[in-house]
Amino acid sequence: MLNALEVFTTVIIGLMVGVEFSVAFVMNRIFNALPEDSGQLARAHGGRMLGALMPFWYIGSLVLSAVWAIAGWDRPGAGLVVIAAALLIVSVIMSLLLLVPINNRGKTWTPENRPADWKEQMNRWDRYHYVRVAVIVAAFAFLVTALA
Repeated sequence: MLNALEVFTTVIIGLMVGVEFSVAFVMNRIFNALPEDSGQLARAHGGRMLGALMPFWYIGSLVLSAVWAIAGWDRPGAGLVVIAAALLIVSVIMSLLLLVPINNRGKTWTPENRPADWKEQMNRWDRYHYVRVAVIVAAFAFLVTALA
């Protein structure tokens, strides 16, 4: 049963990493290349769509990692799982303190009501997101290593 939990957790977190990597290095670059209103509207829609899903994915990933760490405490690699869970905690804290406030504002913007500094706020969100992606990639790498 523990083996199934390990694989399931790794796959779920791997998928989350893939989505977030794609947002950072593919989708936002596409959105930034669109004409101003289209790019801003795409970001707002993405913020609403992913903003509704990601809290469950991040918290769920953290819970799965914690359960794995507890259930497999006496197995090799348990320390790596604890480190991965700690990194996922960092990613959740970063999300709540840095990214979610910007996302909550941005998902309501339209070309008519967006603030003058909307691009600056989106660039700040992108910078924080790059760091968060690095954190969850590291967590994923620790989990994969723990499987070996």
